[in-house]
Amino acid sequence: MQTKRGHFWCLLLIGALFFSVSAQGAVTTVSQGNTVFIGEQGLDISAAMGPDTSIGWWASGADVRSSSPSKTINVASQLNSFTVSPSEFSGWPGSWIRLDGTGNANGTAFIVADPQINLRVEDTTVGIDVTDKWVPTGDVIRFRIETNLAQINSQRGSPALLTIKVQPPAGGVFTALIDASGTTQSIVDIPITSNPQSTNSIWDTGNRANYAPGSYTIWAECNTNKMKDNYGQTGKTITPKISLLNQDQNPLIAAKTQVATSATPVTTKPTSVATTVPATTPATVITTPPATSPTAAPVTAETSQPTASIPVPTPTPTKTPGFESALAGLSLIIGILIYCKRH
Repeated sequence: MQTKRGHFWCLLLIGALFFSVSAQGAVTTVSQGNTVFIGEQGLDISAAMGPDTSIGWWASGADVRSSSPSKTINVASQLNSFTVSPSEFSGWPGSWIRLDGTGNANGTAFIVADPQINLRVEDTTVGIDVTDKWVPTGDVIRFRIETNLAQINSQRGSPALLTIKVQPPAGGVFTALIDASGTTQSIVDIPITSNPQSTNSIWDTGNRANYAPGSYTIWAECNTNKMKDNYGQTGKTITPKISLLNQDQNPLIAAKTQVATSATPVTTKPTSVATTVPATTPATVITTPPATSPTAAPVTAETSQPTASIPVPTPTPTKTPGFESALAGLSLIIGILIYCKRH
């Protein structure tokens, strides 16, 4: 029983290896008229070349029958392991023509193109592009890939593979992301089968256990047939780096709130203190006491007493000094005289 199980696993492993080799063989096998990309190496171009061993390049619009090529390359030693070398093919895009033994054009061998890849970030929760923008914590993200490398799959029957790199604020690079259902989604070796092409909604930004708030740096690379190793140029085999700010609050709203808060102490509090305390309180304290207490009491006391005493001293100056004493004396004399007559 153990022997049969061992045979089963051996056959399964051999089958997997065979599939892997076959797939790799397909992605390197170039037929006549196919597109090859600058930086690729290890290509089998024997079917594209047929009996010929040299290729030539003519400028657009030139007559390949009556004119000589602007550039020629002998590929006799590379038919089974050809490299689209940047040093030889950069600046020479387009059709490369097979040259027969006499140097005459003998049909197109292949087309040389610059690889191009670009990456966008999309918030599927609200349905907008958030590349180099802010995303609310809890929204779900997917990636949009724009590239001309889909031709590899359509022409060779096996896709180019692209890897997305997500770098969190603390550093490092994620090789997989967790979606809203908690499932881990790989972002390594994504097959490119169409243009444009989008991933599933593979990133739940609300997963705080794995995705801290802050700015994330994101880019993508394609190293199919070693093209990035040989031609690692941004926009060619590496996308420009983009950013994504993952946090709870919109940074624009936060900025406005801070401005309003800082303005309040400057305009309201100082103005209130300056106008109410100095302007009203001292004025009331200074003017009120003189107006009521000191003024009323002196005026009433001094004007009423002289007015009441005026009738008393007025007759006094008109009497003769000593009149009352004389009258009293006269009355006394008269009284004595009457008394004497009776006795």
